Amino acid sequence: MASSFAGRWDLTVGSGDAAFPSWLELAEGADGWSGRFVGVVGSARPIPHIEVSGDRLRFSLPPQYEGFAGDLAFEADLVGDTLQGTTNTKDGGSLPWVGVRQPEATPGEPVWGEPIELIGCGMAGWVARWPQMQNNWSNVDGALQNSAVGTDLISEASFGDFQLLAEYSYPKGSNSGIYLRGRYEFQVLDDYGSEPSVGGSGGIYGFLTPRVNAIRPFGERNTLELTLVGRTVSAKLNGKTLYENDEIPGITGGALDSREGEPGPILIQGDHGPVTYHRLRVTPRVG
Repeated sequence: MASSFAGRWDLTVGSGDAAFPSWLELAEGADGWSGRFVGVVGSARPIPHIEVSGDRLRFSLPPQYEGFAGDLAFEADLVGDTLQGTTNTKDGGSLPWVGVRQPEATPGEPVWGEPIELIGCGMAGWVARWPQMQNNWSNVDGALQNSAVGTDLISEASFGDFQLLAEYSYPKGSNSGIYLRGRYEFQVLDDYGSEPSVGGSGGIYGFLTPRVNAIRPFGERNTLELTLVGRTVSAKLNGKTLYENDEIPGITGGALDSREGEPGPILIQGDHGPVTYHRLRVTPRVG
């Protein structure tokens, strides 16, 4: 039935080491089908063209940062409870893709374990996301400091549900982000005094707008207290509430993967500008 396509889907596009994550949301209403899409980069955006015929799905949308001359085009068949299809590439080729339904969150009240400090001596516990890219990260007086645009860093440890205490600062005009489980970007941005937005400081990039822009002026230290249970986020920045049991719809652009049911690392963004993470403490859920 056509309604079998409705819902949220975690996509893997391509295969092997070249595969990348994406995300799809489809809904059927009185006026037909609507949806949103997140690609390998960028933010969630609406899908203007969706066609469903039996077990066949087609949709297309304009490019955002993908560098396409025309639309991104996807087609797929519903095979059991998965989507299997192809999409076009900017050089005129095609790639296979597979979609699985977004998993449900673990129910129940969390039991928290012992806190883990992710920043220690040197660079222990961290690996470069792109080894071939310039690595400008170093440990300076017990803080992880990125001096210029370069690779992201990924924690060797992975986490399911967790509480995060992060302290960070940055110079004028800079931009970074903390990827929760490597999939959901909490935006770190020098936009003091701006109105809250999905792309602004404290936003869950492209999806959630914080209740307030609580960032301090550049050069000052910020303190983030965040809890992630499933895709439900609560957060305070500098003592001000940004989120209170708000649902993150899906992965954000730049995610490591789309395997939302699995634990994932903490990723700190270095490919947008200089930043210093003075503290990153994770308290994992143990029950």
